[in-house]
Amino acid sequence: MNDLLSESRMLRLTAVRAALGVGDQLRAAFRAPMLRDFKRDAHDIVTVHDKAAEESIVRMLVGEHPDSMIVGEEGGVSGTGRVQWHIDPIDGTSNFARGLAYWCVSIAAVVDGRVVAGVVFDPMAHNVFSADLNGALLGEEPLRSRAAADEIDATLVSSFPNPKDTWLFGESAYEAQSRLVASFQAVRNLGSGALNLAHVAAGWADATMGFYTNSWDISAGGFILLQAGGSIRGLAGGRDHEPFHTAPDYYATGEGGTYPTLSDVMTSWSARYDASNPPPRP
Repeated sequence: MNDLLSESRMLRLTAVRAALGVGDQLRAAFRAPMLRDFKRDAHDIVTVHDKAAEESIVRMLVGEHPDSMIVGEEGGVSGTGRVQWHIDPIDGTSNFARGLAYWCVSIAAVVDGRVVAGVVFDPMAHNVFSADLNGALLGEEPLRSRAAADEIDATLVSSFPNPKDTWLFGESAYEAQSRLVASFQAVRNLGSGALNLAHVAAGWADATMGFYTNSWDISAGGFILLQAGGSIRGLAGGRDHEPFHTAPDYYATGEGGTYPTLSDVMTSWSARYDASNPPPRP
């Protein structure tokens, strides 16, 4: 066990260095003229900076840990090895491309199917959220989650509903949103799943959620939240799914929060589609 604790700390430090290593180039590009492209549709933006940052991150990770597999949002899966790196070079690209300062770099290390280290780096606020099996940190200080006990006193941050959600659920996505808005003190659509999880870990928000997500979106932030004392529940087809970072759907809460409406919305709407065979895109 001590060997794994030591390894997880080493992997965390590597992830932090890789994330910080692209901070200057991303800050320089932010709010400057940039070329944008699109993946699936006009709602799914990618920039040259996403690709360049991921390439820089991968070079550093593989340079320090040659026995690595890369699972990247931009470059896909490459390499083989005991350590898997799940990388989102810019989580919140639409915000980044538009000049909204709510985006981050997210890197997680997975060993034997388990997340053991992660970093969520917010270059504009200079916040470095990280965790290994020894605990969670904000910068060099211990990080502990806390949440309002009841929904009516809590703030829910997410990216729901977005075009992907209306593709999956049609107009019923707004029914789910209406239930959440009525139950929580505040509901905010902010545009970065990884940063949302980090803010819940820091106690700056109380809960977050997402449908049809990817491992690079939630691996690091979800692990940081768990190590800070919060919880994250992965779902697939309305049923519990482990490990959490491979689940298509999830919701997460800070320590001390019990939110029945959020739980019911997530399990009910998750059961409405099959992530392995989603409906055709409109």
